Amino acid sequence: MQATTVHAAFKKTAARTPAADFLYTEAVTAQAYGIESGATAWGVATTEVERLRQAYARAGYGHGHRIGLLLENRPEFFFHWFALNALGVSVVPINPDMRHSELVYLVSHSEIILAVCLAERVDELRAAASGTGQPLNTMLPHAVEPFPPAAYPAPHALRAIDHDSECALLYTSGTTGRPKGCMLSNAYFLQAGHWYAQLDGVCHIHRDRERVITPLPLHHVNAMAFSTMVVLVAGGCLIQLDRFHPKTWLQSATLSRASVAHYLGVMPAMLLSSPVTDADRLHGIRWGFGAGVDRRHHAAFENRFGFPLVEAWAMTETGAGACVIASKEPRLVGRNCFGRAQDFVQIRLVDELLQDVPAGAPGELLVRSSSADPRLHFFTGYLKDEDANRQAWEGDWFHTGDLVLADEQGHLFFVDRKKNVIRRSGENISALEVESVLNQHPAVKSSAVAAAPDELRGDEVLACIVLHEDFASASMPALAESIVSHALEQLAYYKAPGYVAFVNSLPLTSSQKIQRGELRTLAHALPGQAHCVDTRSLKSRKK
Repeated sequence: MQATTVHAAFKKTAARTPAADFLYTEAVTAQAYGIESGATAWGVATTEVERLRQAYARAGYGHGHRIGLLLENRPEFFFHWFALNALGVSVVPINPDMRHSELVYLVSHSEIILAVCLAERVDELRAAASGTGQPLNTMLPHAVEPFPPAAYPAPHALRAIDHDSECALLYTSGTTGRPKGCMLSNAYFLQAGHWYAQLDGVCHIHRDRERVITPLPLHHVNAMAFSTMVVLVAGGCLIQLDRFHPKTWLQSATLSRASVAHYLGVMPAMLLSSPVTDADRLHGIRWGFGAGVDRRHHAAFENRFGFPLVEAWAMTETGAGACVIASKEPRLVGRNCFGRAQDFVQIRLVDELLQDVPAGAPGELLVRSSSADPRLHFFTGYLKDEDANRQAWEGDWFHTGDLVLADEQGHLFFVDRKKNVIRRSGENISALEVESVLNQHPAVKSSAVAAAPDELRGDEVLACIVLHEDFASASMPALAESIVSHALEQLAYYKAPGYVAFVNSLPLTSSQKIQRGELRTLAHALPGQAHCVDTRSLKSRKK
């Protein structure tokens, strides 16, 4: 009989393998958190989850309540999540990088009635709650009974806790505006685990044997719904790092005996920048699961470290309900390919008029389930935002906002987020494409591209550049010219930067994605500043 809740899936696997490793805390993470390193067995985890479940129940928490978890990537996150899930309580993972105004918004919008948080964050959460007019208790992760009592009875106390019950409320990264709260059911999470566990080709999962290592944050769908759930469904061990440490990641993966690694695009680039050593292939990783690897780094990484980086596509809103993955050959390495759609998902690529585009032309990716219910295993909806729900599901297709193209064989290639496209003199320019080229310049450590206003052309390409230390004292005009010349060798002239701004750091989310909304604000303010070089005169159409 299949589990109908996340807690039930955890309990079922724990009963089968009580002595096996469930969680492994490697040394770097243990030092960062001030906790002991080593393994936590499934049986030990079960005992702690049950203790917490009983304590929460006695305090009156139940089906329909929401409780915030500000616990970073610590083991306690899992124990509280599973215990609360058993009672029908939805958890709201809180990004530890949030500050006062962001916390005020989350507390008010989510209506959490309790936050389980680290001692050093208690005052911040209480201050945020004080301005909302909503009751909010706080509790430390290792609190003993009695727990703070629930402020009001469970809203759905008389309903069964099942597939459709809300398991978590995950907030989108908010790269372009206020984060949206995605309501995610037990079915959503369980499907992510089952989809992952049944992969074949490059990504075969061995039941009860895999050790999955991830540095990604637990307020992010990849870590919470994919790496965690495949372990709950298929067994094995989760190696949850505190964050990505490029200097020690390979050692951590090797010593923890990781067999599957999760990544995001910036991570392979950072590992490739480290010196080549004999240890590069002494690990046991069979393959990596992720997205966004720079196409120019993809083959180089696989050749050096000896395992494939398997690119996938999904969103918090789609989960595994529309996940696409390049798990079978040909993977078309180095071409931003994320596979072909499987039978359970339908896709369309459309233009601005919602007309299907031909093969080879970019269009917005629309997805839906192939079942009778087009929303099967997708998110339940955006909390308190019916307008956004209607727009997202216009015509019973989920509008992803991603620009994708397909070849004649149905392979899908990521182009960019629709909102990241710069429109200069009628030409559409992908920020991702320009960034990929700029990052190959020897002086460039990292880059981010956005639209700066231009009276004649509408938009002009502005590149924010973080330099390698060796180039920090070089002439900015000379470096800017060199960077633009490099771009002009590989891109159409209009795609090259018209402004090059040298900055100390890029605005990033906690999952290392570029904070596009903040970047756009910067792009309007940077032209004319001393560290922003006007390079528009270097751009000219080739005769």
